Amino acid sequence: MSSVTLAIDAMSGDRGPAVAVAAAQDAVRRNEALSLILVGNQNELTALLRSGHPRIRFVEATDVVLMNERPSHALRHKQNSSMAVALQLVRDGHAQGCVSAGNTGALMVFGRSILRMYPGIERPAITKLIPSLRGRCHVLDLGANVDATAENLYQYALMGSLMATAVNDLPEPRIALLNVGEEEIKGNEQVRLASHMLAQSDTLNYIGYVEGSDLFRDVADVVVCDGFVGNVALKTGEGVAGLLIELLEQAFSRNLYGRFVGWLARPILGRVLRLMDPARHNGASLLGLQGVVIKSHGNASERAMLSAIEQAVREVQLEVPRRINERLDDLLL
Repeated sequence: MSSVTLAIDAMSGDRGPAVAVAAAQDAVRRNEALSLILVGNQNELTALLRSGHPRIRFVEATDVVLMNERPSHALRHKQNSSMAVALQLVRDGHAQGCVSAGNTGALMVFGRSILRMYPGIERPAITKLIPSLRGRCHVLDLGANVDATAENLYQYALMGSLMATAVNDLPEPRIALLNVGEEEIKGNEQVRLASHMLAQSDTLNYIGYVEGSDLFRDVADVVVCDGFVGNVALKTGEGVAGLLIELLEQAFSRNLYGRFVGWLARPILGRVLRLMDPARHNGASLLGLQGVVIKSHGNASERAMLSAIEQAVREVQLEVPRRINERLDDLLL
């Protein structure tokens, strides 16, 4: 396994640096090929590190982007924030990828400014793999841009298709547009125009519209939508998954009979709960940037932050940005 170095924005996020430091220690313990650069207040980070590790080092950053800070303000005034410095480490070749649980809008504008976009791509898109009935589905955009033109949606479909090929080894990923119905007349003007553009492509395997319930049914490998719709769909799905997990735990701990049935069903339930647990699927990719950038949930636990780090490692090892960039010129309209 080739070695990987990641820069971790250790100061951002709702839970502060303690989660990032704990996840970093766990990550290097699990993966001997991984080295991490924790970016932030070195005194604070050193105090949180239970013991030194030869594959964890620090880079000082004197500022932090707040979760409620306007991205434009952060871009002008927070160039020495932990988020910006982590991205600069990727740009300068000191790290191969970046992980941040910070302000999504700020991460996007810093990414565009520091790492730059793929030629021909107007806006980055947030994408992640969500579990489906018989596999996984890439959904994008999940919140980078709440409004999207038909051209943006087409570009998301293109990047999502190339991502599915690189990550899941799918030669012709099935691409769909998320809509309010499957009929051709449904949807707003931008969605209908994007559908027409995708249907005209000779290189994309476009299968038409899907609805929200289809996200988890293995109908498509890539589902495309604007960031407002995608973020609502993602958060709703995660909320339902969390509710089901809690209800199952309550049902199998309520009384002696429930505990006995739960013990009998433990092997099956364990697999189901792992599949549904949002923390195990934490980590969304900012596609369109010339580098691996993984956005973690702002309120991520240690386990969830570890998942985001592991996602970054996979994308670096699969050389996802290079493989997408190599084919964009041939596929863009």
